[in-house]
Amino acid sequence: MADHMTHESFGQRCGRVLRHWRSSKADAQRAFPDSTLAAVAQAITAGEQTHRGEVRFIVEKALPTDEVWDGVTNRQRALALFADYGVWDTEDNCGVLIYVNLAEHKVDIVADRGIDRKIDAATWQAVCRTMTEGFRQNNYHDATLAAIEQVNTLLRTHFPANGARPNELPDSPIML
Repeated sequence: MADHMTHESFGQRCGRVLRHWRSSKADAQRAFPDSTLAAVAQAITAGEQTHRGEVRFIVEKALPTDEVWDGVTNRQRALALFADYGVWDTEDNCGVLIYVNLAEHKVDIVADRGIDRKIDAATWQAVCRTMTEGFRQNNYHDATLAAIEQVNTLLRTHFPANGARPNELPDSPIML
């Protein structure tokens, strides 16, 4: 069995483990205080009134140590959370996960197959850059809300609302 981490040295792996280990709950709360989390929930709720998409927002202060050591990438973690939180399980296959890994300073967006057919990876990368550029300036609140608005605009364009529908996924952010 091939080790998918062969390109990463022992020192790099240890450095990554330490970075995740040092990331604290307090760091996450400073970046995403209750007021920001409430604003994110409101932005998701408002956006979902205008399109058929279901948006989930998950912030993780750090990966579990064993996953870091095993070389789990940000994308792999986002895909696992996409499955774990049922973002894939919407009626129109219109779920979108915005995943923030604070220890890595990375953002990943996973879109369900219904959306993935219409919105390309480069477009999602641009949304991720909105967040990461804002995060570099310690502007988590505005950068996150700007990215959610970009997601809502994309979903409104490609999956406009077509009448009343149930809210299939909770709109409140998840802090791990």
